[in-house]
Amino acid sequence: MSIWRVLLSILFPPLAVLDKGCGSIIIVFILTCCAWVPGVIAALVILNNTNK
Repeated sequence: MSIWRVLLSILFPPLAVLDKGCGSIIIVFILTCCAWVPGVIAALVILNNTNK
């Protein structure tokens, strides 16, 4: 996980998980719409997951 991905996940979480699949984008987008912090946490968890 690069520093640019971490910064992008803090600023706009759905954009950071763009290459992880449609389901991840939708989940992170919904969480970001509800509240910013859960979206950031979900994006960081998805980016930190080593399984594809």
